[in-house]
Amino acid sequence: MARKKDADKSAQSDHNKNNKSEPNDDEEPNFDDPEGFVDKITDEELVGDILSKKPEESGGVESIIVVDGVPQVGPERLEKLQSVISKIFNKFGDIINEYYPKNENGQTKGYIFIEYSRPQSAIDAVNATNNYKLDKNHTFLVNLFTDFKKYEEIPDEWLPPDPQPYKEQRDLHHYLLEPDAYDQFCVICDSGNPVQIWQNTIPQPTKLEDRARWTEKYVQWSPLGTYLATIHYKGVALWGGPKFEQIMRFTHVDVQFIEFSPCENYLITFSPNAHVHEQGRLIIWDIRRGEVMRTFDPDGPAVWPTFKWSKDDKYFAKLGTDVLSIYETPSFGLLEKKSVKIPGIRDFAWSPTDNILAYWVSENKDVPARVVLMEVPSRNEVRANNLFNVCDCKIHWQKSGDYLCVKVDRYTRCKKEKGETKYINMYYNFEIFHLREKNIPVDSVEIKEPIHAFAWEPVGSTFAIIHGETSNIQVSFYGLKTGHKPVPLKRLEKRMCNTLFWSPAGQFIVLADLRNNGVLEFVDTSDFTVMNQTEHYRVSDVEWDPTGRYVVTATSKWKSKDDLGYWIWTFQGRILSRNNMQKFWQLQWRPRPPSLLTAEQQKEIKKNLKKYSAQFESKDRMRLTRASKELIEKRAAAMKKFEDFRQSVLNIWAQQKERRLQLRNNIDTDTLESDTQNVEEEVVEFFIKEDVTVLD
Repeated sequence: MARKKDADKSAQSDHNKNNKSEPNDDEEPNFDDPEGFVDKITDEELVGDILSKKPEESGGVESIIVVDGVPQVGPERLEKLQSVISKIFNKFGDIINEYYPKNENGQTKGYIFIEYSRPQSAIDAVNATNNYKLDKNHTFLVNLFTDFKKYEEIPDEWLPPDPQPYKEQRDLHHYLLEPDAYDQFCVICDSGNPVQIWQNTIPQPTKLEDRARWTEKYVQWSPLGTYLATIHYKGVALWGGPKFEQIMRFTHVDVQFIEFSPCENYLITFSPNAHVHEQGRLIIWDIRRGEVMRTFDPDGPAVWPTFKWSKDDKYFAKLGTDVLSIYETPSFGLLEKKSVKIPGIRDFAWSPTDNILAYWVSENKDVPARVVLMEVPSRNEVRANNLFNVCDCKIHWQKSGDYLCVKVDRYTRCKKEKGETKYINMYYNFEIFHLREKNIPVDSVEIKEPIHAFAWEPVGSTFAIIHGETSNIQVSFYGLKTGHKPVPLKRLEKRMCNTLFWSPAGQFIVLADLRNNGVLEFVDTSDFTVMNQTEHYRVSDVEWDPTGRYVVTATSKWKSKDDLGYWIWTFQGRILSRNNMQKFWQLQWRPRPPSLLTAEQQKEIKKNLKKYSAQFESKDRMRLTRASKELIEKRAAAMKKFEDFRQSVLNIWAQQKERRLQLRNNIDTDTLESDTQNVEEEVVEFFIKEDVTVLD
């Protein structure tokens, strides 16, 4: 089972896993389309899914691979060759048999047969080792044994395929054409029942979709907002377009976690129990074609996410024991056919804008810890920084890739107690790398107090730190300039917060206490004005919309049982709406792709914003007037509906009066107060209190 870094999602996944009823394996894959959805898929398109579940007799050779390009050696070197081959191919599963064909002189013929315990292991071995370069004279050509029969049965005469009718493609970017640039968000309740899509219109959000049983676990937007992924027992479905129609589906039984690549070219799915169904535990898919690009079977507990992607989808990497494995696309093989050996590597992170990796290596006796910047694909070290007395590091890239901060937990001395290392007199350094300057200079900010949070301003060169003892929490802001060291800008004393949430547009920040009291502080960092200080009791999540205009605070089922729901605020901290929902799980804003405008064009628009403000204000007034009129009409219609209902009930009540008199001995109980002869008055006294006064 993977250990997901996001505790909420892990709990969410476990909850659903425990409460779902496992579908019958004889049924064809069905990702539970919502009620009323019309699926236009044809029988011909379903044939592949149906036939894939048809039981078939095993030929006994599905687990065998043929490796060509093996060195030809004599009996005296055979044992060494077998050792090398086993080391390469044992990674993919248990090998139960190896056969090295020999000629009459006892020399190997240059090809071998390897049999695995499972067919999936054979497939993984072919995908990973085909074209593997053993040395400069030998390159492996690896095939499944069953491929020989498949290619032998190819007919000699080629028949052209039947032309397929053109299918109109859905506009997957329809939401970006909204004239007022309203953002969308997704609300999930009670195991995905229902899932709602809202548009953040003014004055009240507009519901676009409301589907029951749309997902069995959770949903997730793709990084650019093109797709909405729903998670089901039998796999993942992607939805998009104006009506959120199904775009693609990926069959991976009992999938638990998913991850998109940054450019939405690939999807990673993870299922801890997939081996039971002859699938890899971790699969990388091509999103547009729906094809498997590569499978992995991590040994032991996996940390999610297993892979980290470069910004352009060209590379993805994972951490191993003393190695960093970097893969390239579209081949999905190891870069230069081998992993990078880095003894003591502990963590790494990609630059958000460049193909540069930052990683850190722990101390080893007298060898200091190191923070290294490595360029990919050359693997050249572009900068390294040695550090002493280090127990841990955290890597924080700034969104524009201009700066890198490494938070270093340091100690004065340490000692061993019961086999565990205890660090004494902890202090903290923030190592700031200036990547756009010559030779990448490094500055350091030291703080002696405990650190609670760190966050970069997404647009700009400011960073914030929450530090201090529990009784005196402080928030410090620092600014950076080219060629200068970090400069303290402001320190806010005695704050109640433990998390920082910067606006995606920069400048504005929310200081939040995600503990029980839920204190929220909205700060403008241009002059460090506190625009509003308020609270949302037991708040568990804070989410900015992609434009930085609105903030959502939410209390989810994972933190509280009462007062569940979400509140919408302006960036200044003014409350717009409170939405209480039973069994509320999560709210996710739909991401937007990067702006097509250059930095200069955006700067010019901001400079001339006053020119457009009158036009925007006029449009806002018209919208509010129209909204007010619609609201008045809506209330009037609701009042008329109530009055009509009330009158219909009064008419029925009047028609039943004669029958009521018959049942009540001609006593009109409708107006008992007017019939004094049939009313008995009784006075009842209640003892309230007794006062005792002592007289002299």
